Amino acid sequence: QVQLVESGGGLVQAGGSLRLSCGTSRLTFSLYAIGWYRQAPGNQRELVASITEGGTKNYADSVKGRFTISRDNTKNTAYLQMNSLKPEDTAVYYCKLNLGDYDFWGQGTQVTVSS
Repeated sequence: QVQLVESGGGLVQAGGSLRLSCGTSRLTFSLYAIGWYRQAPGNQRELVASITEGGTKNYADSVKGRFTISRDNTKNTAYLQMNSLKPEDTAVYYCKLNLGDYDFWGQGTQVTVSS
């Protein structure tokens, strides 16, 4: 069974930074597209950033210029660097690996931004 392990969440003041990590050891990581999603209480889960297996990146408008998605295939790890954090970025953040019809989700990590 594939397990994705996320880390890096926490409590930070507005304007601060966090870096989330998502790692796995049981699949050929480089073949998978990666997405970072977030879900705030009462809201639907939304896509924040994605990176294809070829390295093409996309971002939600709300995080453009502040968040950076990256991947290190040698470490089977994806990252989400979050700068200039705002209280509205508060949510549980999830990573997802996708290959065709197969999706694998992490357990989520809480990010809380205080004003």
